Formats: sequence, C-alpha cells, structure tokens
Amino acid sequence: MNYLEVDDLSATELIDVLDRAGETKLEPVLSGKGVALVFEKPSARTRNSMEMAVVQLGGHPVTIRPDEIGLGRRERVEDLARMFGCYHAALGARVFDHDELELMASASPIPVINMLSDAAHPLQALADLLTIRQVFGQLGGLTVAYVGDGNNVCRSLCIAAGMAGMRVRVACPRGYELSQEDEERVSRACTPTLTSDPRVAVSGADVVYTDAWFSMGQESQAEARRPLFAPFQVDDQLMAAAGPDAIFLHCLPAHRDEEVTDSVLDGPQSRVWQQAENRMHASRGLLSWLMEH
Repeated sequence: MNYLEVDDLSATELIDVLDRAGETKLEPVLSGKGVALVFEKPSARTRNSMEMAVVQLGGHPVTIRPDEIGLGRRERVEDLARMFGCYHAALGARVFDHDELELMASASPIPVINMLSDAAHPLQALADLLTIRQVFGQLGGLTVAYVGDGNNVCRSLCIAAGMAGMRVRVACPRGYELSQEDEERVSRACTPTLTSDPRVAVSGADVVYTDAWFSMGQESQAEARRPLFAPFQVDDQLMAAAGPDAIFLHCLPAHRDEEVTDSVLDGPQSRVWQQAENRMHASRGLLSWLMEH
C-alpha cells in the first residue's frame, strides 16, 4: 500500500495510524531494513523527522539528493522506484511534481510515501491531527480554520480533518482558493465552509492554522502575493475571534510578521513546536502501520 494522500487510508486506518503515533514504543518492524528518502526539494523537518522515525523502528534511513539520481532525467522515475525496491522496505519522496509520485507508486514493489508534493502534504496532516488530539483529547466535533493560501497543506489538512469528524473552514484570497480538483477531493471527506473573509473562518474555531504565503519555488511571486495576503495575517486580533481555548498551528517554516506575527507564533496559544515534534511521531506511526499491512 502507498501513502500519497491522507484518504489513501480509511477513516478507521487513519485513527489506527494516529494511535500508533502516540505510542512511545513500537515493534522494531524495520530492524535490519533500509528506507530510501528521496529529496528533490530540501527540508529541515521532513529529513530529521523521517530519519529519526526509521531509526526508532530499528531501520536505517538512506537520504538521497536529487543530483545523485537525476530523477526523471538521468533515469526514469519508474526504474528508480524498482531499483530502490531491491534494497529497501519503503520509499519516501519529497518532490515538486505529484505525477512523479504516481509514477513511483505504479512501479514500486515497496510502499511509497509522499513526503510532500505540489498537490499534497499528507505526513504534515498526520502531525496536525496528532497535535490537535493531544491538546483537546478528541478530534470529532472540533472546528479547524485554515487561513491563507489554498495549497497542498490546506488540501491535506481539510481531508484529514474531515475524515476525523472535524468541521472545516477555509479562508483564502480570491484567486488563491483551493482548486476545483482539490475541492472535489476534500468534498469526499467533508463539506467545508469556504470564504474570502478570515474572520468568518476563525470565529469560534478551536484551531487556527496558516502557512506561508508563497512556497518553495514560488519566490518570484512573493511581491505580487504580499498585498493580497496581508489581510489574512494571523495576529492577536484574529486569534481573539477564535474560541476561548483555541490553539494556533503552522507547518513551518514561518515567515514571521508575514502570515503570522511573532506574538502569535511565540504566544501561549501556539503549539507549533509540539506540532513539529509530532512530524517524527506521525512518521513513525505511519511506517509501523505500513510495514504490517
């Protein structure tokens, strides 16, 4: 089985993965085995969390840089996936183009894990749900409000939250909403409230979530985006509109005083460092589950 998007799991399987992620000791299902981690895009959290998750399950992570394999250029993506299957128990890939993951999955004899693509960030969504459940003791019935770019993080969060029985609200600037394809995928899990007013989304919410206004590879769009996204900054005033016990989440890295102010990111409602740590626990839970299914 592959994990390219959250809903590759059923709702029951999703909770099973989260339960495993919450356990401090799991069977060393990767003992004597390797896991290939392909990074077409660099990452601080993904590399550290995935490598440590593999180690904690008794395995050996092998991190592979793009210049070492020439993904899709020096060698076909499918051939590389088959090759990694000769040595490893699982293959993780962080890529620019989601289609490359689909090609890997079509040929790989081992599970393929999406460590981030332009379409989805399902590992992050696991960490998000794990953090929310740790804080509130539950998921069902809570409201999560995402404010900002309707990107891969937003899509995966909405799918995961909907599968877990949460209410979902999304506020994006006009022209930067979830794509029609993303809306259709999200609608299988929930019926989100979609708006261009961040205060409508955040009002009374239990969780306020944001991401950078531009992602890696979109730096050339930064100046054009900033004035459009400025009203969507998560500051103390916007957080005050949320529920009395609301928490703030951000997948990081944060552009301080752009999408979020220092006072919120470092404030008492922020759970971003707990969320970052949970990337490791969530990855460990997923790997444990995949090795047994």
